[in-house]
Amino acid sequence: MAAGDDLLKLGPTGTICFPHKHILGDAEGQPEWQLHDRGMDRRGYRGTYVRVRLQRINCDFAKVHPADGEGKLWWAQLNKALGTSSSAFVNASLFQFQGAARLPGGGISEVALNAALALIQAVAPKDEVEGALAVQMAATHSAAMMVLVRLGGGHGGERRVAALGSAAARLMRAYTHQVETLRRLRHGGAQLIRIERVDVNDGGQAIIGNVRAGSKAESE
Repeated sequence: MAAGDDLLKLGPTGTICFPHKHILGDAEGQPEWQLHDRGMDRRGYRGTYVRVRLQRINCDFAKVHPADGEGKLWWAQLNKALGTSSSAFVNASLFQFQGAARLPGGGISEVALNAALALIQAVAPKDEVEGALAVQMAATHSAAMMVLVRLGGGHGGERRVAALGSAAARLMRAYTHQVETLRRLRHGGAQLIRIERVDVNDGGQAIIGNVRAGSKAESE
């Protein structure tokens, strides 16, 4: 690696820290697959995620602080990650995360909270509606993983295993429904099917034009 290249650094908690590199202008108008190939997300962030540090108050609550001490920049990144300019929305979301985004068998978790934020940044919500949906997706994923861990222990009778399996399946279905809801919200519910070529064999017939149920074809 040449001198001056970006280097991965090991953070104080053993996590990999990426250099902050915001290049939003380069991301505008670019297809998503090109952004992915360049290591960027839809907002133009490359290799960086907004993170929080928790100061535990008790087993169920902690105060949230910036991971690197840059409070103003950190808060702006949180607003952008959640698709909002509302401080109340950010505060409420962070408070909800503490209860919903946890690691299996544990209480509030800085790792789980930052993982949930990373998932939300991958969704890249554009407003509070998408931001709320992204929060639900992160919480649902966390809940499903906790249930699967309990199921993987193999303890208890058949009824307990069946109940945990059913709960995990419902949570994972809910997650896929949330992903589909996000797709419909962004692109609409209708799906367009385009046929580029039509082959008509001998003796066959084809109708070209607008065809409506219960009416004659408006053929050309």
